[in-house]
Amino acid sequence: MTQPTQPLHIVDIIRHKRDGLPLSTAEIQHFVHGIVDRSITDAQASALLMAIYLRGLSPQELAALTTAMRFSGETFDATPLHTFTIDKHSTGGVGDKTSLLIAPILAAAGLAAPTPAGIPGICVPMISGRSLGHTGGTLDKLETIPGFNTQLPLPEFFDTLKTCGAALIGQTPTLVPADRILYALRDHIGTIESPNLITASIMSKKLAESLNALVLDVKTGSGAFMKSYDDSRHLASLMVQTGTLAGTRTVALLTTHDQPIGRFAGNWLEVQECVDIMQQVRHPMSADLIELTNILAGSMLHLAGQADSPQLGAALSDEILRSGAAYRAWLSIVAAQGGDITVFDTNTSQNGHPSRSGEPASRIYSRTLVAATSGYLASMDCTQVGWAVQRLGAGRTKPGDPVSAHAGIEMHAKLGQRLTHGQPLITLFSEDESLLAEPHHMLQETLQILPAPPTLQPIIREVISAG
Repeated sequence: MTQPTQPLHIVDIIRHKRDGLPLSTAEIQHFVHGIVDRSITDAQASALLMAIYLRGLSPQELAALTTAMRFSGETFDATPLHTFTIDKHSTGGVGDKTSLLIAPILAAAGLAAPTPAGIPGICVPMISGRSLGHTGGTLDKLETIPGFNTQLPLPEFFDTLKTCGAALIGQTPTLVPADRILYALRDHIGTIESPNLITASIMSKKLAESLNALVLDVKTGSGAFMKSYDDSRHLASLMVQTGTLAGTRTVALLTTHDQPIGRFAGNWLEVQECVDIMQQVRHPMSADLIELTNILAGSMLHLAGQADSPQLGAALSDEILRSGAAYRAWLSIVAAQGGDITVFDTNTSQNGHPSRSGEPASRIYSRTLVAATSGYLASMDCTQVGWAVQRLGAGRTKPGDPVSAHAGIEMHAKLGQRLTHGQPLITLFSEDESLLAEPHHMLQETLQILPAPPTLQPIIREVISAG
């Protein structure tokens, strides 16, 4: 006679992982179901997250957690589009705004080569997140565009992809709800850096998109969650393995992140920098952003069959950017998601500081950090730079906090650049003047100027694929 299954209790599951015991698939499913139906409290979920952070997960446990999260709510079925679906995801960075450029680049490529049914030949169903720790969130940036809806119901998401070739949304209450809950908790209990939790978070969202292919931007360096190269490589390998096993062709690029990417870090500031680029305004401080964007988009175009190699894909990406096709695709996406595209008609206000349409520049306070000595900008703790941006008002201290549209920084120098005494290094912006002092001190403390130029890492350290 079959013995009755013993009921599962979350406290027992927490104890098991705390004590280093492996969790069964049933225990992991119980945990995920419980956080979604709220039968498990945030305190209990946080305790298990911390136990996972400290004890790790076996490959079997990681696969079970990712699968349970993926199917914790609705999933998106792109197969009726009869097109090539591909996405990109970054593990997070300061000033990392490549998604805002890549989505319209790939959309423009797909619109230029539609299927026989008239649907774009490439579709990018991009499910993004909010600010996490010291890094910004794509959704927070997009929501500084008046009217932009990041919470499209799945039928509208489908229609936007069918028309525009790309759409950028967040985890709605019904789409991967387990990750939406856990993502917010991880930001505030010190478990952000767990490679297993990062993998489950990213891959559950991406696999829920029914992708044909996925390109991962895995950061390494002082601004990354995984600061050591070995840890970053381990994370990349976990995600490539997880995606490949699920039937999605997955490639990871290990990218150097020792300084903010591009010219600006902040929410509306980053949107406007990307719009400038799409409008053919290429500031020298944006050169690294453009290079990284083209490399990532190039890999995606190669996987989608639009280029014979990632290198040729990068060249095609830059051609799309320069032609204005990406900007036209961007306007189409923004309009389709309810955004007011008229805010992009006039791009700058006083002192070249991007300003949201209709908001007076007098609300924005600034302070500029200058070089205390001559020499070379040798190093910075990019994570500390990210926290400085957060404390200017661009990030959150707890789930649900509002974020400032205009808070952030402008970079006037990059690592390795020759500086003279008194030369501007970084300008800080905030909508609250009282918030400028602490971030100014944090930046002053971390930027190092030395007599000799530093040795810099290449932007791409390694490419990892399943073979």
